[in-house]
Amino acid sequence: MGNKYEEIIDEIQSKLDDERLKAGEKLPSIRRFAKEFNCSINTVMKAYNELEKAHLIYSVPKSGYFAVGTDMPKKQKPMIIDFVSAGPDKSKMPYRDYQHCINQAIDLYKEEMFQYSEPLGLKSLRHQLSAQLQDLQVFAPPERIAVVSGSQQALDLLVSLPFPNNKKEICVEQPTHFSFIDSITSRSIKPIGIEVNQKGIDLHYLENIFRERNIKFFYTVSRFQNPTGCSYSNQEKKHIVELAQKYDIYIIEDDYMGDLDTRRKTDPMFAYDPSGRVIYTKSFSKVLLPGLRLGLAVLPEALMNNFSQAKFAADVHTPVLTQGALEIYLSSGMFKAHIEKLRRQYKKKGTILKKAYLEHLPPNAEFTGADSGFYSTVILPGRMKAKHLVKHLRKKNVLVQDAAPMYLPEYIKENRIRLSVSQVDDRKIAAGVKKIGDGMRELADSYI
Repeated sequence: MGNKYEEIIDEIQSKLDDERLKAGEKLPSIRRFAKEFNCSINTVMKAYNELEKAHLIYSVPKSGYFAVGTDMPKKQKPMIIDFVSAGPDKSKMPYRDYQHCINQAIDLYKEEMFQYSEPLGLKSLRHQLSAQLQDLQVFAPPERIAVVSGSQQALDLLVSLPFPNNKKEICVEQPTHFSFIDSITSRSIKPIGIEVNQKGIDLHYLENIFRERNIKFFYTVSRFQNPTGCSYSNQEKKHIVELAQKYDIYIIEDDYMGDLDTRRKTDPMFAYDPSGRVIYTKSFSKVLLPGLRLGLAVLPEALMNNFSQAKFAADVHTPVLTQGALEIYLSSGMFKAHIEKLRRQYKKKGTILKKAYLEHLPPNAEFTGADSGFYSTVILPGRMKAKHLVKHLRKKNVLVQDAAPMYLPEYIKENRIRLSVSQVDDRKIAAGVKKIGDGMRELADSYI
């Protein structure tokens, strides 16, 4: 019943948002909606009651349900298509379920939820995470798992910590996300970049870097990379791990998008060396509730003490209440059901986006990713600069992101835009991409 109930709420919410259902207009009858969604009358009634509690609709005895609003004329708002925002779809975030888990955590642990705790996280949660990670082919004992305030905290701490190989330099994919660039540059570390694109990375060049430079670790987002949306094959992952073993280099594998991978038999790099050579990090921000700031890191034993001290110095520990709620959310099976739903949703978004790219972009434009609904990049044709296209599209109420700040200064490319369709209504994706394609054609004349 849960899925149908949520689908009905989403459908009515969507009609209210784009004013296909106007203030004072009557909603379809309960019986009609039950037939349309192939569900019970009780399911529809439950959805209508929830919408009524949210003051989005109201009931009139013997007349039915109506959309809330006034009869005052409203100024028509422009339809903005936002390809910049890259968080979970707000309509799909499990607010109510997590609220229940917070309440249960308080009832179960009582005062323990409001006391100081261990820097590396609740033992009970670390045991639950150890079991949960097995679904991602990550087999790690609870003693090697650290609970962190979002995976970014783990990454930031690891940038500064000394590693057992006593090396100093960092190798990083180009482009990569802003926050990791900030972690490096804020410490005056000069990283070595390597380009990642639809074809992967140049493994021969990577080996040269590993052999000739004093590399402490290689930072990689192995699945649905930000901003390119690219993923490595199992063969590439295995080869990169073998190179790291050969040249005594660590890998930090940021797998915060791994839960959304619908491909069977795809493994993280960690699976090819669970000894500690590959440090595995994961966040719940992109698939659960970003504001919770919850993540984890699987660390080698040699780093556990230093990491624990650095974690304690940073924030003492991650908030215990949210940890307890996450433990209940995972153990109850709610997370698994939520992820399965998100996988279907984002795979559909990715399919729509890829089709729109092929239909609407100029033939001399290229794109990467588009296999998930989160990230992809478009490589602009000719000498066109992303900052000019961003400004041009803003006038058309289409928001895209210049990817230039996601490069280290010496590797910068100014002809790429990043798109995310994670929060874009499926019905608006093609229209938005068409405007992007049209915008490219309109700007092309200025570069002649």
